[in-house]
Amino acid sequence: MLSRNKFRNNLLFFYTAIFVVVAILIITYQYNREKEYRISTLNDELYNITRIVDNYFLINNISESNNYRLLDSLYRLLPQENLRISIIDSTGRVLYDSSVQEYENMENHIRRPEIIESAISGYGTAVRKSGTTGQRYYYYAKSFPGYYIRAALVYDINVSNFMRANLRFLFMLLLFFLIVGVVLFIVTNKFGESVTRLKDFAISVTHNEPYRTDFPRNELGIIGSEILDIYNDLLAAKNELAIEKEKLSNHLNALNEGIAFFSPDKKINFNNDHFIQLMNMISGDLRIFSSSFFDIPEFSEIRDFIDRHSETGTIGREIPMTEYQISKDGRFFRVQCVIFNDSSFEVILSDVTKMSKNKLIKQQMTSNIAHELKTPVSSIKGYIETLLNDNEIDPKKKKYFLEKALAQTDRLTGLINDISVLNKIEEAGASFLPEKVKIRKVVKEVMDNFISAIESRQMSVEIDVDEKVAVKGNKSLILSVFQNLMENSINYAGDGTTVRILVYNEDKKFYHFSFSDNGVGIPQEHIGRVFERFYRVDSGRSRKSGGTGLGLAIVKNAVMLHRGEILVRNKTGGGTEFLFSLPRY
Repeated sequence: MLSRNKFRNNLLFFYTAIFVVVAILIITYQYNREKEYRISTLNDELYNITRIVDNYFLINNISESNNYRLLDSLYRLLPQENLRISIIDSTGRVLYDSSVQEYENMENHIRRPEIIESAISGYGTAVRKSGTTGQRYYYYAKSFPGYYIRAALVYDINVSNFMRANLRFLFMLLLFFLIVGVVLFIVTNKFGESVTRLKDFAISVTHNEPYRTDFPRNELGIIGSEILDIYNDLLAAKNELAIEKEKLSNHLNALNEGIAFFSPDKKINFNNDHFIQLMNMISGDLRIFSSSFFDIPEFSEIRDFIDRHSETGTIGREIPMTEYQISKDGRFFRVQCVIFNDSSFEVILSDVTKMSKNKLIKQQMTSNIAHELKTPVSSIKGYIETLLNDNEIDPKKKKYFLEKALAQTDRLTGLINDISVLNKIEEAGASFLPEKVKIRKVVKEVMDNFISAIESRQMSVEIDVDEKVAVKGNKSLILSVFQNLMENSINYAGDGTTVRILVYNEDKKFYHFSFSDNGVGIPQEHIGRVFERFYRVDSGRSRKSGGTGLGLAIVKNAVMLHRGEILVRNKTGGGTEFLFSLPRY
């Protein structure tokens, strides 16, 4: 019997515990509320007294006459018993006290708790023993311009009882508690018995044990058995579906594409993390969620596509699908939509920026290479045709044409070498074997290569790189970085300029280099494009100086291959400065 009544007893205990907790909270709240109300009433009464004293103080110009004894006549008119009135100036000096004859000799009150609180909050209260009279008071101090007025009542049994909350409501709550307890007992007894029988039925059916109960012998037993069988079948199916759903979810989250499945009424059923990321990148608004998908203008074509097929009704054997591309902030995204037979649909978002940019870059590079090759090839062809068609050509002119043709072949060789270096950088990735490269040694090697050009242009090179500075990378690529930067300064900085190479910062992972000159600089409108392949600030001047337009592109790609960063800027005093980082060895 005790076991059968366990649920009922637990239920009764549970509801009783909740009621007791609620009752305690109500009692505590009501007690504090009653107490606060009484304290507030007492404070209001003392506040009114301070206002009366302040008005009397101002009307009689007591502060000017210093005749504070006039307040005795007001004090005698106040009806409160055991009342004490004090006036304290802003420095804490007692100007008047109704309970002390020689109040001029009282100690400074600026540190009294009620005065401190009044200075902060406008008024303050305290219950404490007076150091002057030896009695215990309830103090109320109010701040007025230039002084404080303090009203106090002797903290006797009357004041103490007045501030104590009225506890009569406790007896009403206890009576209510007893009534509710009886009701809870009756209700839980009936409810608990029904639940206990249902529990015994479920346990017996689960263990294939015979069950004896007051339930109807046929219908209820059959229904219970059928319910249990149905439940077990549903549970097994649910577990299998959960496993398959988990597998599908893990698969979709592992994809690089963003995928979302929508119901026929355009409500989202599932989406992976990539879908939210790509959707926010396309919309440019991080506050947009998947529920706002069709509010994004870039996806209006998907919305129109869905609406068109919703109007036509049935879907044929061929599953409707659409695909288009979006360009946003220099990135490219492919959007695909497939409508299923039940009018639900999926949307697939893919970031195809790299593929699109590579295609565009290849097209541009092919065009640029063809353009760059066209001029020297045409020149060489012209010189050779002239030599072939004119047998009587002057030997000096013949030599001149041959020298020009040779210069154009050198230009072609340089162009092909630069293209080869770029291709090697792109193909290498992070596959090259890093080695220890001392930068000062590399810079000196670059200077030796360009010593004649430096001297002919009357340029000077300042190297502020310590011998111990060594980076981890591919030596030939790092050499090409400094060589192309040096060649850029020689060709475009101007005669008599100074090139300076230094390490301006270092951290645990990188050395940060500055390669600068004090030459003419780069026009501001071109500075953002100098790392583009075949881009020239002054194409005529660049071709005249022998540049291929690939030098700075090689520099940037070589630095990025070493996981560094590079930027270019014009110096304040004139000239150009390249700032880049290379990994420490």
